[in-house]
Amino acid sequence: MPDKDHHDILALFRSDDPATVKKLFYQYYPFLCQNIYRIVKDKAVAEDLAQDTFFKFWNKRNELNIETSIKAYLRRMAINEGLYYLRKNKKFQKEEVEVLAFVAADNDVEEQILHQELSAEIHAAIDELPPRCKEIFKLSRFEELTYKEIAVKLDISIKTVENQMGKALKTLRVALAKYLSFLPLLLGFW
Repeated sequence: MPDKDHHDILALFRSDDPATVKKLFYQYYPFLCQNIYRIVKDKAVAEDLAQDTFFKFWNKRNELNIETSIKAYLRRMAINEGLYYLRKNKKFQKEEVEVLAFVAADNDVEEQILHQELSAEIHAAIDELPPRCKEIFKLSRFEELTYKEIAVKLDISIKTVENQMGKALKTLRVALAKYLSFLPLLLGFW
């Protein structure tokens, strides 16, 4: 479907023509999946959430007065859907969700620079963790192992894993405090 002014696209959504709706769904679905996957890191979940996002948009189509582009609006909806999923499933601490939200923000030049700065700060903060703490944190957050799997792999107790993760998150919260305090304002939620 050729690019159109967002008012024209919104008019297409409002037309209730099944063929048009199907075309619009297939046009935006991969885009929604991609944006959600960057947050949840699970293809099946991203696909489900993308469908939910499109469905929510569809249900609100007649009430919307979008001043930005449809694509930008859908992208923000998709990001919010992914972040809500993480919060609801308590897979991450609130601060981690805030960092993910920042990473998922629009990719204009200023945000890319901020993202690079934040990424460098995160990696520097992780590198400053004590060796065992850093190892446990990386296994949990980067390799997505459960606390039990980490305990078995490192031949330590689950309680030790819990304590080390608590220590790592507390240290990272302090090290990244200047970023965590402004992220909610920047993103317009929390």
